[in-house]
Amino acid sequence: MEKFVEVNIVGLIMDQISKSPVMVLKALNEKKIIPIWIGLNEANAIALELENVSSPRPMTHDLMKSIMCNLEAVLAKVIITNIVQNTYYAELVIEINGEQRIIDCRPSDAVALALKNRAKIYVSKQVLETSVLADVFSNFLSGEDKIDNWFNSLSADDFGEIEQ
Repeated sequence: MEKFVEVNIVGLIMDQISKSPVMVLKALNEKKIIPIWIGLNEANAIALELENVSSPRPMTHDLMKSIMCNLEAVLAKVIITNIVQNTYYAELVIEINGEQRIIDCRPSDAVALALKNRAKIYVSKQVLETSVLADVFSNFLSGEDKIDNWFNSLSADDFGEIEQ
């Protein structure tokens, strides 16, 4: 049995109660949606990458990509490995000279770097199975059409007062 499931980021939404951005991941071969609350700066970095907008000067994730390139390191993949008391954990899998190195990081940074480096994003089966909110979101948004309709129905007002 596979330990990991490949996911894509399907969008960013704003939680109107906590006023925090939520990164929404969807399993490729399953109908599970995983919402992960993230910080504003990380949401901004992800949003810029999703929209293919580059900043005039290197942002943090641009800097990290540049450092990896200069060190001839390749981001092979990122894995959201665990969830403990509603806190998600992730790892960067970096290859240097044919050797893999694992670096602990926040899921939002992992996803931002994965997008910037065109690396695949994975979630452990354990996270997929134990994320209570994944079940709530997945039941609410069951079916591709509902997910697409829900994202298409969102307006700028749904995202609160965030300046980019």
